[in-house]
Amino acid sequence: MARSRERGWPAPPEPLPVAVVDNHTHLDTVVTWEAEGWDPTLDDHLERAASAGVTRMVQVGCDLDAITWTDHVVRTHDALLGAVAIHPNEAVRHAGVLEAAPDGLDPGRAHDVSLADAIARVEAVARANPRIRAIGETGLDHFRAGTRGREVQREAFRTHIALAKELGLALQIHDRDAHDEVVEVLLSDGAPDRTVFHCFSGDAALARLAVSHGWFLSFAGPVSFGANDALRDALREVPPSLLLVETDAPYLTVHPFRGRPNAPYLLPGTVRTVAEVTGRPLAEVCTALAATSEAVYGTW
Repeated sequence: MARSRERGWPAPPEPLPVAVVDNHTHLDTVVTWEAEGWDPTLDDHLERAASAGVTRMVQVGCDLDAITWTDHVVRTHDALLGAVAIHPNEAVRHAGVLEAAPDGLDPGRAHDVSLADAIARVEAVARANPRIRAIGETGLDHFRAGTRGREVQREAFRTHIALAKELGLALQIHDRDAHDEVVEVLLSDGAPDRTVFHCFSGDAALARLAVSHGWFLSFAGPVSFGANDALRDALREVPPSLLLVETDAPYLTVHPFRGRPNAPYLLPGTVRTVAEVTGRPLAEVCTALAATSEAVYGTW
């Protein structure tokens, strides 16, 4: 009989030698995740992360409830800065577009709040809270959108880009199966000075293009997966000054914990993968990652 797959929280890793930043995490979802072996609060997660050498995080709120949660929590926890936006898949539902997409899933129901009003909420929070340092995640997701939905996503993306530039904030991009189209929008509209490809999933050619424009690339757990040689090739193209890391928790848990819940305390596995792939000393990688994070988001 096959062994059942472990689904509980992984054990804490060996701490990093120099503290780093989790550039993208969804702690609002992490703290409500039910898994065996540990029932943590937000403070528990922050403490475990700090013990592993992940002392600061960018909390990302990309639906209306998460935006409200993010607005509050970054004011009350010094370890957190925030990013807010309407996720491209949420944008489609706010626009009332329900259609079949390549993912094959039921598109669900439309949101009661219009897309314009939802983005107005993003703007209001970003203007009022100095600890919101990025607009994101926004972008294009062709896997979860049909023809009309992709049009909605594109216009929402452009609106978020304009907002990031107006407010002088960084931009965090969600790019799924839409590399060429994302680049097209950035080049046609003009990317913000600090543009980050969250959970970078492109190849070495896209990495070189991004680097040529001074865009930041953030790598998550998939860079450690055995089949992702192309992603590791892309990583080798990125100079330390444009490199970030993230968990995208509670998703995309680093090898060998794939399929189990993710949290910021597990980021050291990705950092160690970066050091191994690039052939650089671990402490040097950590120091550079911390410096690049502050270059994008400022000080905590």
